[in-house]
Amino acid sequence: MEKKLVVKMIKNCFKQYYEAESMPIGDKDLEELTKRIFQIKEDEPAADLYEVVNDIVYEFLAN
Repeated sequence: MEKKLVVKMIKNCFKQYYEAESMPIGDKDLEELTKRIFQIKEDEPAADLYEVVNDIVYEFLAN
């Protein structure tokens, strides 16, 4: 799994909630979300990447 793809998926997921210019995520948070997604995929290889990304972004926004 490529990091660029995951970062792009995270940003696209945020676009559901915010306009591109007003995304509430910095580089540090983006890196942390990417690491969490990779960890989940490593622990659960059968998990759907799209669902994992959406769950992590939703969790980030809800907290």
